[in-house]
Amino acid sequence: MTARQADARPMKPGQDDPVPRWGDRRRTRVGVLGGSFNPGHEGHLHIARLALQRLRLHQVWLMVSPGNPLKPARGMASLADRLASAGRLADGRRIVATAVEARLRTRYTYDTLQALRRRFPRVRFVWLMGADNLVQLPRWQRWEGIARAMPFAVMPRPTYNDRALASQAAKRLRHALLPARAAPVLARCAPPAWTFLPARQNAASATALRAGRGTPPVPIWPPAGAGSHPGAKPAIAAAEPPAGAWT
Repeated sequence: MTARQADARPMKPGQDDPVPRWGDRRRTRVGVLGGSFNPGHEGHLHIARLALQRLRLHQVWLMVSPGNPLKPARGMASLADRLASAGRLADGRRIVATAVEARLRTRYTYDTLQALRRRFPRVRFVWLMGADNLVQLPRWQRWEGIARAMPFAVMPRPTYNDRALASQAAKRLRHALLPARAAPVLARCAPPAWTFLPARQNAASATALRAGRGTPPVPIWPPAGAGSHPGAKPAIAAAEPPAGAWT
């Protein structure tokens, strides 16, 4: 059975999870993309691939939340269905879907990130988020603690980018903002440290998909002729995963 054939099997929370519940001491660089994945879509895959390449990560974890305190439970698919949706985006090697948050029994992002750091002490983590999440970050519990827990990278999202860079969180963390050209070393930076990556955007939205709406094309951000984003730089080749990474 090939890796892709194995990955096509339905995933169940707590079973066939590629991320060891109790952690280990392997050295690697991992991006954590948390979310409801209700459902998973091309926008998630776009962020994962961008992060692998620009941040020189070995792996990205699509971390499916058991429940988002900021989202209504109505209309939320089961964890098993959402994990399966994320699993269809994963390749089982560089991009993996996981329900590790449910197995950690954490409810808030701050607690989850702290638990990951304890259980994987030699992993260099980067928290991944879209510009829409940077706008609403002050609504999250202990949001400044999240910024101090691990470095994070913000990916552009249509209609949110200017608001994100002018947001309360961006202003409060301005001292920790790194130019985009520093993205390859972000995983090695002591938090608080973050960057905003200029890139082609993907407008895919779980809300739009559930409503049956299509995804309109969107341009690269920032647009041509606009003021350059600090440290903009062409894409960099992704790092190969070390032997023994979670595959």
